[in-house]
Amino acid sequence: MNGLVITAIWVITASFLGFCISAIFSNSIKLSRRVFLIPYVILISAFLFEFINISKFDLGALFSHNWLWGVISGVIIGLLLVKNVFSQPASRQSKGWNFVLDIVWIGLVYGIIDALFLNVMPVLVVWLSAPLIGGVTTWPGKIGIGALGLVASLLVTLAYHLGYAEFRNRRVGLVLFGNMLITLAFIISVNPLGAVLSHAAMHIVAVIRGPETTIQLPPHR
Repeated sequence: MNGLVITAIWVITASFLGFCISAIFSNSIKLSRRVFLIPYVILISAFLFEFINISKFDLGALFSHNWLWGVISGVIIGLLLVKNVFSQPASRQSKGWNFVLDIVWIGLVYGIIDALFLNVMPVLVVWLSAPLIGGVTTWPGKIGIGALGLVASLLVTLAYHLGYAEFRNRRVGLVLFGNMLITLAFIISVNPLGAVLSHAAMHIVAVIRGPETTIQLPPHR
């Protein structure tokens, strides 16, 4: 099968899944953020597991290759994203064990799943199809594949966020810009840690700043 067709199938499927999850569980059923994350994490994890199973990616090799550059890029992009979070208005945090739960569930888990689904998986799809697309042995070809991976990531990110009514406006541009930086952290370092660390850091700090006023933690009520 043509490499571009394979890429398109995976990207369209991921985009449709992301849109349906956010639209149904956030807008139609109107679940709270904590409860919304239950179907989101379960369904996206199942999708990612199936993708890895079909694609036969060696996760150990993927995360160990250039791991230091992955950490460095994750820290650099993470600092930029954290600065943006602190530029937003603060709101009330949870207290006690509820705050710990929010840090782990809304911050860490939500951030990691978001990174793998929005920033890592679409790029891996393009890399998987690259030999079939051709021209990847040259620098222009590698840059082209990287650009295609970035576009795939932004398409999935856009579809997922348009499922939320709150992002059907200019705010979605801010989301796309932030996720572009996160995806670039992965593409440039060639290690998923760049995306995972920066996205998780952004979510954790958003919890600390206040979930109700930071746009990084939908859905908002």
